[in-house]
Amino acid sequence: MSTIKEQDYNKGFDLQLWKKLLGFAKPYKKNLIIVGTMMVILAVVDVIFPLMTKHAIDNFIVPKNLDGLRPFIFWYVVLVIFQAIVVWIFIAEAGKIDMGISYDIRKKGFQRLQELSFSYFDKTHIGWIMARMTSDTRRLGEAISWGIVDLVWGSTVMIVISGVMLFMNWRLALIVLTVVPILAIVSVYFQKKILKAFRIVRKTNSRITGAFNEGIMGAKTTKTLVREEKNLNEFEEITGEMHSSSVRAAIFSSLYLPLVITLGSIGTALALWRGGEGVILGTISYGTLVAFISFTIQFFEPIRELARIFAELQSAQASAERIISMIETEPDIKDSTEIVKLYGDSFEPQKENWAKIKGRITFKDVTFAYKDGEKILDKFNIDIKAGQTIALVGETGSGKSTLVNLACRFYEPTEGEILIDGVDYKKRSVLWLHSNLGYVLQTPHLFSGTIKDNIRYGRLEASEEEIISAAKMVNAHDFIIKLEDGYDSEVGEGGSRLSTGEKQLISFARAILANPRIFVLDEATSSVDTETEQLVQNAIGKVLRGRTNFIIAHRLSTIRAADRILVISKGKVIEEGNHYQLIKKKGHYYRLYTNQFMDEQETKLLHKSS
Repeated sequence: MSTIKEQDYNKGFDLQLWKKLLGFAKPYKKNLIIVGTMMVILAVVDVIFPLMTKHAIDNFIVPKNLDGLRPFIFWYVVLVIFQAIVVWIFIAEAGKIDMGISYDIRKKGFQRLQELSFSYFDKTHIGWIMARMTSDTRRLGEAISWGIVDLVWGSTVMIVISGVMLFMNWRLALIVLTVVPILAIVSVYFQKKILKAFRIVRKTNSRITGAFNEGIMGAKTTKTLVREEKNLNEFEEITGEMHSSSVRAAIFSSLYLPLVITLGSIGTALALWRGGEGVILGTISYGTLVAFISFTIQFFEPIRELARIFAELQSAQASAERIISMIETEPDIKDSTEIVKLYGDSFEPQKENWAKIKGRITFKDVTFAYKDGEKILDKFNIDIKAGQTIALVGETGSGKSTLVNLACRFYEPTEGEILIDGVDYKKRSVLWLHSNLGYVLQTPHLFSGTIKDNIRYGRLEASEEEIISAAKMVNAHDFIIKLEDGYDSEVGEGGSRLSTGEKQLISFARAILANPRIFVLDEATSSVDTETEQLVQNAIGKVLRGRTNFIIAHRLSTIRAADRILVISKGKVIEEGNHYQLIKKKGHYYRLYTNQFMDEQETKLLHKSS
């Protein structure tokens, strides 16, 4: 299981956080006004019913008089129908707000994920991101929309009822309202306890989502290592923590609600006690007493609802803290305000201002260290001419991928400069550079959809002829047309319906379709069979011509045609030259190449003999 730690949150009720969240409700201002108005009307209607009951008791039941009963019944029915219409309107509008806010938060979150640098994904678990984008977002949408509904209704009911009770009999009203300060003290105490418990619940939920993700993505590894029981035990441990945390949160909520109900019952009992004495003494009518009892029940009902909302808001704040922290995370690599103004950003580029890239790349005294990690490069210098093919060779961890990632501006130097065509690439748009990159990974990733769709991702406006041309260029066309649906064949999730070699060729075609000036092949042939490797090698000779290319290679036979081969060790170039020059030196590269060549020849002989 992952050992990456999630940020802890320790604030109490955070007003600034809720102000930020309510910013997502601004586009639904009209809907909110309608909902608020309907809730005020509904609260007033709820208060009118006990007054009508008082009128019925004092004018019809006690005097045993039926005069005016029919109009009374008519208006009572009209009020019930009106109440039903109001309820229908507010439910419809609140539903629109709920769905709209959830959509907007997810959209904003996903947009920020597109902007964030590689370093964010290095230190943030995929499961946590998924939890924030799904369950946390849904909880927030519900809290903002339905929470506002209940808050407006509850507050209005309590204010109107307080006013009516004070108008009817202020002494009796004050006696009933004596329990309210006690309620406030209880609420403050439980607010802290409930928020703390729900923070733990949301944090553990993120870990569970992460465990699900690892279990699904690593299913084959689990089977081959026979880790089913171990994985289950680890998952049970996390879900056990979730169970304990949830129970603890539920206990605090379950204690809070009965206390509110008890205090409400005390308020009703006080009304019955003092009001009953008034009826006996003749200072209060029987209808007034019944209305007062109804009002006390109605008064404490919204308090009970507000108590429930209060507990839900504590849970929602735990979700909000995580979502807002993600949305407000600034990318480690981003353009300055001046650069954005001139060249645009990732979503609104101003391509007319972009300089044409030639492909010369220069490292000037570049030092780089990953955050909280050791120094990888120290005062590194290299000048790569436009159109050159550079092969990077070295042991795992020597700094090969770091060099490429810095050149592609996936990371930036801690010190020093990287120049593209003689200009510090920080003075140009990130999108400008990335739009001129072609990148083929060791383990290619395909998106769900057809082969045609996946190749077209390289350039969305590409025609079908251009897609086929790109596939032919990388020798992928022949295997594609043999499939039942050809270019319209579904690749499955992550390309699961295709072999690794087929996925590699499609990803190669996708990269070529973009017509990049800088091309990166990161161990592109290390995971494919010999036949596919030969296809890729034949394609490399054609497609890399005229571009600046980086080839990170494990199989040294694939880089013999490179213009320059850099042998990297501990972030430094220990040997440099073309294949024949390095072989003549009989140094580190020579030993690597001859050892690998002998291994390959031995493997071929074993295959022949078998």
